Amino acid sequence: MDLEKFRKESKSDFPGNKKLKEKLKKTKPKDLDLTFHRLHEEVFTELDCLDCANCCNTTSPIFIQTDIDRLAKTFRMKSSQFIEEYLHRDEDGDYVLNSAPCPFLGADNKCLVYEDRPKACREYPHTDRKNMLGILDLSLKNTLVCPAVLKIFYEIGKDYRK
Repeated sequence: MDLEKFRKESKSDFPGNKKLKEKLKKTKPKDLDLTFHRLHEEVFTELDCLDCANCCNTTSPIFIQTDIDRLAKTFRMKSSQFIEEYLHRDEDGDYVLNSAPCPFLGADNKCLVYEDRPKACREYPHTDRKNMLGILDLSLKNTLVCPAVLKIFYEIGKDYRK
């Protein structure tokens, strides 16, 4: 995976994807979900997250209390210790990692806490969720982080460029 090429491409495509997002807001929610879910399946047969791990290298998931408790237990520490060592509250008041890349990312791009990873990591990049209409802003942001999301936007955009 050529991440430098991806970064340039995603930045140059961002204005067009922003316009596409506005057009997608006029789509029937059920149709939008079906389109995203179909493309999610297609794209992830081609792309392997272990070849990239850009999300783990550049962004932090939001940690909810159950994530914190589960990971603290994994590390045999109190939840408060886990928070003190790994997390801080962001401007929205959510718990996020202190640093990037993720401290649980191995050199081989594998997650060292995969079975216990946060809910946000389990669901990323969120392109197979219900109510895609409600997370279009997040999906647009994710075009700058995840090559799969960029490809999904590219494929959806083909229909709107006809």
